[in-house]
Amino acid sequence: MSLMSEDADPSEQRAVARSAAASSQGNRVTFNRLELHRILNLYGRMVADGEWRDYAIDFLKDRAVFSVYRRASEVPLYRIEKDPRLARKQGMYSVISATGLILRRGHELERVLLAIDRKLAVV
Repeated sequence: MSLMSEDADPSEQRAVARSAAASSQGNRVTFNRLELHRILNLYGRMVADGEWRDYAIDFLKDRAVFSVYRRASEVPLYRIEKDPRLARKQGMYSVISATGLILRRGHELERVLLAIDRKLAVV
């Protein structure tokens, strides 16, 4: 015996299930499209240089974390974190090394990423 009525449209039920899932994840901190674009551009350049090989993105309740790995089996080489609770204090963006040292913290993602963004130097 099915719980669905024969008149019910399955796509409507999927839409209700999707909206319920979205509301349960609505309290998570995420990177917006522009932030991800900037981070992934840096990641792509570093992969092309052979420095980085893998990444992970975590959307937690209090912060969003983009972790960069040299090898997938290691601890993250760098973590780029977005913590909105620090927005009015030291800045919500930070770059953290593998040892836990905060390399740079600030209000603008572009300036914070300069800590790990090595431009090519003309020799």
